[in-house]
Amino acid sequence: MVYVVVAFVGVIIYMWIEAHRNRVIFHSLPFPTFPKSFSRLRIFFISDIHRRRVSETFIDSLKGKVDLVIIGGDLTEKGVPFSRVKRNIELFKQLGPVYFVWGNNDYEVDYHELDALLLESGVKILDNTAVIFESEQGDRIALLGVDDMNQERERLDLALEDAGDANFRIVVSHDPRIIQKIAPEHHIALVLSGHTHGGQIRFGPFGLYEKGRLQNVNGTMLLVSNGYGTTTLPLRLGARAETHVIELKHKKS
Repeated sequence: MVYVVVAFVGVIIYMWIEAHRNRVIFHSLPFPTFPKSFSRLRIFFISDIHRRRVSETFIDSLKGKVDLVIIGGDLTEKGVPFSRVKRNIELFKQLGPVYFVWGNNDYEVDYHELDALLLESGVKILDNTAVIFESEQGDRIALLGVDDMNQERERLDLALEDAGDANFRIVVSHDPRIIQKIAPEHHIALVLSGHTHGGQIRFGPFGLYEKGRLQNVNGTMLLVSNGYGTTTLPLRLGARAETHVIELKHKKS
């Protein structure tokens, strides 16, 4: 009986450690449509922070390695003090400009107050809108963000309209199901999403959701992140906490 208790406690400790890792996965993604005039674009992507306090040491390790930060939704949830959210945002700002899309748990809090906090902190909210980056040669990259699908607030059509005729397009959506609404004529090269936590607690191949991964879906690259934080239980098994540094560059034909 003692051995069973010790083993159980050991597993719980292991699951807690897995849930609190500061892990970054590096992706180097070449695209033939990525404008040569940009040379490269390095994105730090983090989603599903929930209740976690972002590690200062972790942020320090990323300084100078990224050009901008994208928060892929669920920056917070019910019961998280706004002081913690503000602190996390201030750390992200040390890496570069910060962009945000809404997740379902962000609507559990006073989202008007969260919206005000984001604006005061200089975070650009992408709620069915796009932001354009333009090179000296006139090439344009569009970063599109859609609002939360669980709240039925997503309007990909508005974000596409806002993107105009940009050469290269990236879509950020908290929920990866947005891929079902993307067609070849939208010319979306990359989709960044989270929400699923990779199942959070998995038993071998079995979990509530698939593990996070990068995959090609009908010509569009889709990244589904396991996320940084957890929901309900601060535990993970078989779906480690993760963030991402994504380097986009031109692929020679």
